[in-house]
Amino acid sequence: MTTAEFSALLLLATASTFTPGPNTTLSTAIAANRGLRGALRFVCAVPAGWALLLGLCGVGLGALVMALPLLRWGIVVTGVGYMLWLAARLARSATLAEADARRLDVSFVEGVGLQFLNIKAWMLALTVVAGWVAGRPDWPARLLLVLPVMLAFGFSSNFTYALIGSLLRGWLARGRRLLWFNRLMALALVLTAGWMAWSAMALMSGAPLP
Repeated sequence: MTTAEFSALLLLATASTFTPGPNTTLSTAIAANRGLRGALRFVCAVPAGWALLLGLCGVGLGALVMALPLLRWGIVVTGVGYMLWLAARLARSATLAEADARRLDVSFVEGVGLQFLNIKAWMLALTVVAGWVAGRPDWPARLLLVLPVMLAFGFSSNFTYALIGSLLRGWLARGRRLLWFNRLMALALVLTAGWMAWSAMALMSGAPLP
């Protein structure tokens, strides 16, 4: 891989992982409610799940998904439904104690699985595979180079958002601030779910995305 290609990969990774999305929203919300330590399980699950998704796309899963419209729509519908379900749970958390109990208890396995329901993760994986891996004679070496880079960016971005959420924890514990913060995060998840559905329809119809 040339220096120009690698530089372009770093720019794409920065722009795609540090912009708000379902993962960063959840990392912020979980840390705000449960603290940084309570969010680390999800923060680690995101890059693990995304690396697994990217690796599978690199060996052909992405092409299979794109070739089967029913499978693509199944991923989109399930992902949107899961985002809305998480938003509903989050919007009802009014106190730190209540949030600690069950509402934001996203397991490591659930965090990994969420990447396979995240249209943003699929689009990024397919973009990386198409631009840096697929069709190249040295594709295994390229895939092995790309994976740790994306792992590092996935962890760094979600840890940064979780750190911000944890720093707000003391301020949010007063009055009804946490309730309104959680409702704002829930709204962000709902809007993300809507964007996921719209992006999937645009992608599958061949329309350009913004």
